[in-house]
Amino acid sequence: MRELTLQVTGMNCGACVASVEKAVSSVDVVASVAVNLPLEKARILLTQAADTSAREQCIAAINNAGFKATDLTPAPQLREQNKTALHAQSWKVTLAFLLSVPVFILSMVLDDFGTYKGVNTRLLLAFLAALPVYIWSGAEFHRNAWASLRRGTANMDVLVHLGTTVAMLWSTVVTFAPLFSFSPDFILQSTHVFFDGAAFIVTFVLLGNYLEAKAKLKATDAVHHLMEMQPDEAWVVLETGGTEAQQVGDIPKNTLIKILAGETVPLDGCIEKHTALVDESSMTGESYPVRKGEGDEVVAGTVVLDGTLFVRTTALVGDTMLAKVIQLVDEAQLGKAPIQRLVDRVASVFVPVVVIAAIGAATIWWFFAESLAPTSNMEPIEMAVMVLVSTLVIACPCALGLATPTALVVGTGRGAAYGLLIKGIEALERAHATSVVVLDKTGTITAGTPRVSHIELLDSDVRELLGIASALELESTHPLASAVHTSWSNVTDKRPLVSDVRTLPGQGLVGALDGEPVAIGTYELMEALVNELPEDLEQNVKKRAKRGVTIMLVSKGQRLLGWIEASDRIQRDLRPSHQAAQAIWNLCHHAYRGQRRNSLDGW
Repeated sequence: MRELTLQVTGMNCGACVASVEKAVSSVDVVASVAVNLPLEKARILLTQAADTSAREQCIAAINNAGFKATDLTPAPQLREQNKTALHAQSWKVTLAFLLSVPVFILSMVLDDFGTYKGVNTRLLLAFLAALPVYIWSGAEFHRNAWASLRRGTANMDVLVHLGTTVAMLWSTVVTFAPLFSFSPDFILQSTHVFFDGAAFIVTFVLLGNYLEAKAKLKATDAVHHLMEMQPDEAWVVLETGGTEAQQVGDIPKNTLIKILAGETVPLDGCIEKHTALVDESSMTGESYPVRKGEGDEVVAGTVVLDGTLFVRTTALVGDTMLAKVIQLVDEAQLGKAPIQRLVDRVASVFVPVVVIAAIGAATIWWFFAESLAPTSNMEPIEMAVMVLVSTLVIACPCALGLATPTALVVGTGRGAAYGLLIKGIEALERAHATSVVVLDKTGTITAGTPRVSHIELLDSDVRELLGIASALELESTHPLASAVHTSWSNVTDKRPLVSDVRTLPGQGLVGALDGEPVAIGTYELMEALVNELPEDLEQNVKKRAKRGVTIMLVSKGQRLLGWIEASDRIQRDLRPSHQAAQAIWNLCHHAYRGQRRNSLDGW
């Protein structure tokens, strides 16, 4: 089966989602459809019988249902459109608030202060202030409500439209009834108007929609930031030996590109020349940079720290690992959790049930108001209108239909922002029941700013050992180098001059001091440089490494001076406040610190 994804606009609630899915499902070549309200996307699976006209059939079906379907808009362009629409929506909310406050004061606070040509002046002013809110600020609700009714469905806009229209019509009739001699007595005697109710209904629902749109825009932040990780241009090496800046989207496979220190890798590829430290935290979660050399692979979105690399590209812009991560997040957000499917079924019948309930309640109060509320000074018709409007207003936001899909989108977006990729929306729904967390490396949870936690001296003093270590690490940008420099500066300000410093990838650094070789690095490096090592050295290094520290051994000539232990701390953002997750935090913390190493050997 082939998959088709379309952009769908004009949806406002779960009932709209049900309408779109019903319309698309009526197309013969459609096997299944899933519509995401916050992202305004429809993912359609087509049967094997589908031909090239399937896309046009699906678009026509959605358009005939009263919505608008188009091809997917590029994410950056769609984001800018949403920002513009959000700004315009904020003006509508502001105007509605500025006019609703005086409407409330005129309707509920002030006493009558005369008439103007037979019309109550207070009510007339309230009418004039409420009218722009009802007509201009609420225009979208009225337009969408009628569109929904024309296609034989009912959405949340129908409730808003009915509630505000009934309130405005009744209040307008009461206000201008004295001008007409044929006005019935029960209207002439009515003293209650609902201009404030109509104005505040529009205002608060507009505010809710504004906050929802803002949350939807926020939910796309993670994918947007992932897209920003990939540069727009790359330096392509020409046959003449020079370089030329070209658009990343135009660069084919097997192209030689040049990446300078501090630049982001634009495309996946294989290093042909030079070595450099590469920060891969955005892709692997490991906070320490990795030394990369000839023959090693690099991926788009990672950062070259301390050298220039010549890379032969192995993927197009749409096939990089970064592009696949973005696609993974997008697919997770498009999916539907079981709870959302239940919400969609409820929302599809929610509005008709609410309208029937509101009319039924209003009818009962109209005929039985005197027995139900014998002490009320309101007329039965006034009571019926108030009950009708109240029932419609209370139901119209429909948190059930709006909050669930928005929460799922925000959840997957927040996860991606913290490096947590959620493959399916169902996994997110089940995450609350998590009792065990398995991590493949400590760098996933650590802050990436190691500090020297212990110095073991064998044949040296602290000043000599730290001075040589700091001198060797002087030109390194590795986080461990920063930890060594900090520890050295706390002890002394004298640092020896080490020459001919060379980096041995995966092992450490070597140089020369006063005619003798000096080095800092792993146990394997010391085995190659120092003839006689302590018999228990390897066992001690492994034992301490199990505690979650990094060991850096330091030597001068044939002397092993000692070693430096560097440890990292767990990120503060990972320390949960929720009591149910506290146990997971404690497990990670104690295991990392080695306090439970007997039961978690090998952590």
